[in-house]
Amino acid sequence: MNGVVPIIPIRAVAKKTQGFPPDKLVISLERKLKEFTVLYEISQLIGSSFDCQEFFSNILYTFHARLGMNRGTITLLNPMTGELEIRAAHGMTEEEIGRGKYLVGEGITGKVVETGEPMVVPQIEKELLFLNRTQSRENLTKSDISFICVPIKNGSNVLGALSVDRLFSEEIAFEEDVRLLSIIASMIAQGLKIQQMVQDEKKQLLSENITLKEKLKERYSLYNIVGTSNKMTEVFQMIERIANTDVTVLIRGESGTGKELVANAIHFNSSRALKPFLKLNCAVLPDTLIESELFGHEKGAFTGATEQRMGRFERADGGTLFLDEIGTLNLTAQAKLLRVLQEREFERIGGTRTLRVDVRIIAATSKDLERSIEEGTFREDLYYRLNVFPIFMPPLRERKTDILLLADYFVEKFNQKHKKDVRRISTPAIDMLIQYHWPGNVRELENSIERAVLFCTDRVIHSYHLPPTLQTGERSGTIPSLSFEEAMQSYEKELIIDALKNSRGNMAEAARLLNTTERIVSYSVKKLQINPKSYRP
Repeated sequence: MNGVVPIIPIRAVAKKTQGFPPDKLVISLERKLKEFTVLYEISQLIGSSFDCQEFFSNILYTFHARLGMNRGTITLLNPMTGELEIRAAHGMTEEEIGRGKYLVGEGITGKVVETGEPMVVPQIEKELLFLNRTQSRENLTKSDISFICVPIKNGSNVLGALSVDRLFSEEIAFEEDVRLLSIIASMIAQGLKIQQMVQDEKKQLLSENITLKEKLKERYSLYNIVGTSNKMTEVFQMIERIANTDVTVLIRGESGTGKELVANAIHFNSSRALKPFLKLNCAVLPDTLIESELFGHEKGAFTGATEQRMGRFERADGGTLFLDEIGTLNLTAQAKLLRVLQEREFERIGGTRTLRVDVRIIAATSKDLERSIEEGTFREDLYYRLNVFPIFMPPLRERKTDILLLADYFVEKFNQKHKKDVRRISTPAIDMLIQYHWPGNVRELENSIERAVLFCTDRVIHSYHLPPTLQTGERSGTIPSLSFEEAMQSYEKELIIDALKNSRGNMAEAARLLNTTERIVSYSVKKLQINPKSYRP
């Protein structure tokens, strides 16, 4: 036994035992010491583990070793079958334990569970209720065996029973045994309660984890990448082709085209979806830190390395590592990365132990790697290792048919985010979106729509809600500069077209929507060369 056993003050016990014969007084003190020792040991056992099966066996061994109680059993109610089953036993074979099943109310154990009250059988040979179903006492003289059984209760709820064998003797104080076993049964009940709470919490966390993983998988499914253009269709086909493989992927394209979104779709649609998915932008870390971030370091490897640290490769073991802007990686880190790709092994900085990992690499770059190879800033052998399956993300200017789809998607997204109620984008605003060359690609479009949603006050995004870069000819190079009169006519035309759309080409209804007369609307329609019939269903 580990620890210090609490000792009973002799003087305190002596006051209560004055008049006892000396021999009985010694026996009483010895018993109390044993009981306190057993209680202390069992409390330590229950507190040391959440695995009931582990401390059950140790409790029953303690009964045998400290108190001479044999064939101790812990029998619990199986809520699925309604039967009482032996969950742990000392001094019985597996076959004997397997036979120990009872119905509630059947035999001594069943009666104890049914009534919630302890029972003592001084001599099991003389008790008809004692079934001896385990047949573990066949080679023993049953007239010499006493059986003590107490309920394991959590409040008024009986969970099972704790029982032991005693060698029968007229001098045995069964009341003392029942009291001790009842205390220990209560401790077992608390251990079971704690274990159930831990299991419930683990199940809840596991359920929440699975739910989050499913949401991530849904969020990054192919159907959440917006685009119907021919170039995007090709990208979707490539993702579907290689998602469920371990092939290394190199995603290429201008900044803001959605390379990270493609990496997410590849991982969450692969067999590694439930494994770690870590990301590292190689451009945001200095050369002195990038190797530590990728491969980890040992304590004392360099100034400031006060403890051992795992790198991204170790943490992503079994999953996927996304290396964005791989073209900015320094040559030393490139050499180590090449080794990981070839051998699946590496050492931490300052370490000598070789570590092996199973990590899928998805890399992305907006740089011209071929030119970097010519300039000597990127390793040619690493390029060929990464370029196993290249995916080219087209710039937004080459997928004009996707602009309106993306704009509508972002309107809905920012409606929810900012609690707005924007219903549509006006025709002149759509024209501006289509005509603009989008040097910042999808990211710039997303930012432009968010700005427009925030500025919008009448549920319609107008051209004047869009950023100045889309409206100024000098900046965008896509629309001519307008005079004041031309700008006023453009705004007037936008208002009338919107009204005609809402009224389905009905001039009178359009005039009411604009809070003006039908004559004025008719005049403007002719002046601005608008065809109302084109807006009729």
